[in-house]
Amino acid sequence: MMRIAVVGAGGVGGYFGGRLAATGTDVTFVARGAHLDALRTHGLRINSPKGNLHLPRVSATNDPATIGPVDIVFFTVKLYDSEAATSMLPPLLGPTTAVIPFQNGVDGVDIITRAVGQSHTAGGTAYVSAVIAEPGVIRHTAMDHLIFGELDGRRSARLEQLLDACQPAGFQSTFSSSINVDIWTKFVRLSVFSGMTAVTRCPIGVIVNDPDLLEMLKAAVREATGVAQAKGIAVPDDGPDRVEVAYKALPPQAKASMLEDLERGRHLELPWLSGAVVRIGREVGVDTPVHRFIAAVLKPYANGSPD
Repeated sequence: MMRIAVVGAGGVGGYFGGRLAATGTDVTFVARGAHLDALRTHGLRINSPKGNLHLPRVSATNDPATIGPVDIVFFTVKLYDSEAATSMLPPLLGPTTAVIPFQNGVDGVDIITRAVGQSHTAGGTAYVSAVIAEPGVIRHTAMDHLIFGELDGRRSARLEQLLDACQPAGFQSTFSSSINVDIWTKFVRLSVFSGMTAVTRCPIGVIVNDPDLLEMLKAAVREATGVAQAKGIAVPDDGPDRVEVAYKALPPQAKASMLEDLERGRHLELPWLSGAVVRIGREVGVDTPVHRFIAAVLKPYANGSPD
C-alpha cells in the first residue's frame, strides 16, 4: 500500500489527504497546535458539497521522524512557512520518495529542489477552495482537482501509483506530462482570483457580475499571462475568456483562501501571488498595473492585520 505524508494539513492537505485516507490509503498528517490536538482526539471532518466525511481516527503527528520514509509527500504548507517546513522532509525520504508541493504561486518546486534535490522533487498544483473552518474540520466549497507530474514529463512508477490511489478517492486527478505549464496556468488564475476577491473583500460572484470588476479581472489575467509567456511558459492566449467562463461556473460565494486569511487577520500569500506577478514582470519587462495596484493596496495586511 502507498504511504503518503501530508506536511501541512490545512485546506489543501486536509481535504485531499482526508479523501485518500477514507479509501484506505496510508496517510499521516503532519500538523501542529490546536488542529493537531483535534485530529488526534476527534479525527478529521470534511464538510463538502460533494458529501461530508468524518474519519474518527487519523494518523497525525508534529514529528516526521515518527513516520519514517514514505512513497509520496504532499507539501501543502503556506508559502510563507515553506523554507522553515522543509526541515521536516529528510526523515520522510526513501530512495524513490517524491515530494510534491501543492501550493499557490510558482516558487514551490525551486524551494523543494533546493531542500531535497531534483530526484526527490515532482511538480504539482491543486484546484480547490477549502479552509480549516475550526480545528479538525475542513470546509470545502468548490473544485477538487489534483494535478501532478515529473519535472521532465516522464511517466514514472511512483506517480502512476499515486494516480491509482487517487482515482477511487472521489476527486479529479491528473498525471500531467507538462506540469510546469499546469503550475503557471494555475498561477495566472489564482493570482487573479486571490487578488480580486481580497482587494474587493467580495466573493467571486460579485466580481463576475459587475462589468467594471470583470474587466479589471480580465486585465489582470492578460498581465499574468504576458508574464508567463515572457518567461517562456506556453500558457494559452485565450486566458481571459477561459477564466471568465471558469469563474462564472464557480459557486458565487466562493472566496480565495487569501480573502479568508485577510478576514481572519492572518498572514497573506500576497508576495507569492500578485506580488510575484509584479516581481517577475519587472524581471522580464512586462508591465503589470492591475497586479501592482492589488499588491500595493493589500501590502499593509501582508503580515496580518496592521492593528
